[in-house]
Amino acid sequence: MAQALALAVEAATTVLAVAGMGYFLASIVGARAYIRERRAPLPQFAPGVSILKSLKGLDPGMMDAFRSHCRQSYSGEFEMLFGVSSPDDPAATAVEQLKAEFPERAIRLVECPERLGTNGKVSTLVQLAARAGHEFLLINDSDITVSPRYLERVMGCFAASGETEDKTKPSVGLVTALYRGRAHGTLGSRLEALGIATDFMPGVLVSKMIEGGLHFGLGSTLAVRREALEKAGGLRELVDYLADDYELGARLVKAGYRVALSAEVVETAVPAYGWNGFVDHQLRWARTVRDSRPWGYAGLIFTHGLGLALVNLLASGLSPVSLWLLGLSFFLRLAQAMTVGAEVLGDHEVLASLWLLPLRDVVAMGLWVAGLAGRTIVWRGERFVVKGGKLERQGSGVRDQGSEKLLG
Repeated sequence: MAQALALAVEAATTVLAVAGMGYFLASIVGARAYIRERRAPLPQFAPGVSILKSLKGLDPGMMDAFRSHCRQSYSGEFEMLFGVSSPDDPAATAVEQLKAEFPERAIRLVECPERLGTNGKVSTLVQLAARAGHEFLLINDSDITVSPRYLERVMGCFAASGETEDKTKPSVGLVTALYRGRAHGTLGSRLEALGIATDFMPGVLVSKMIEGGLHFGLGSTLAVRREALEKAGGLRELVDYLADDYELGARLVKAGYRVALSAEVVETAVPAYGWNGFVDHQLRWARTVRDSRPWGYAGLIFTHGLGLALVNLLASGLSPVSLWLLGLSFFLRLAQAMTVGAEVLGDHEVLASLWLLPLRDVVAMGLWVAGLAGRTIVWRGERFVVKGGKLERQGSGVRDQGSEKLLG
């Protein structure tokens, strides 16, 4: 019986590991296609933009992230609106400091006391949008650091595609951006940053290639025209959704618009997670993806090619074929990590963290399995149940708080 089970596991993991190698190749092809696309020059398009940021507490590197937005070489007008639920929030002091450092910039601190739904971030964004003065809104997380050409590159996508000569194509309704993680010391932080560069972002590029474009947004950047946002139902419809970035992109596509991927790659600060905080955040991401895209989540089994090759090695008793399969899987996994992490994202931490890749992949496969069981997630120190993409509060008093990014 035990031998039959081992043979069944060996056969299944052989097939899945080979499929995993196909996925690694596909992500490399998708990365090369994106590199070619982003080399294309963008037309000049510099409309007024309102940058909206929902704040709660202080995140690592937050002030440097704010400063990077103030140093834009953008020819159009832009303003920055920061929302806090209470003026006592420590983030309010950081915004006042920013205003003092950059008096030439239009920076506003807005108190947003209304809790419109279980997602406090979106509740704040709804209130900020009502106070914004421009036609284009750009939403990103508080710890996102950008280059001086960020607005130029993001807004240029509306001119390059949204105002296209080809009237058979839908207009761009949303522009989003890839991101890399900047780790802060702990093992959990390094594993998450490595996963962003070598797992999550490759998945985004494969999805873009296979589906003929993106059908979701990333919380690192959500730039939208008000008209398109209103046709998609507005932000208020998202106040009970956890994966608000995914939902916004999906609703805009359903409303007849396209999601464009900018040439800009931004950077997010990954908190110095303890192990429990890391697991909580990864499970939150896994269970939310499973809830939003169940078939897509099932397909993630093919992204665990290296872990599957390791299981195959054990199940086969170190057979020559399994050793060959592991070696080839490892080579392709490294090629994928270097192509996407180092070349596409410009993540300088990837090389130094490559030795952690086998551990990261084994942990990720275990978390994928754990994501199949249960609907409970931990977010901002509270426990919720995810049903139909929406949050239902269970209680509080839980472990480490993590960052807000989920599909970003």
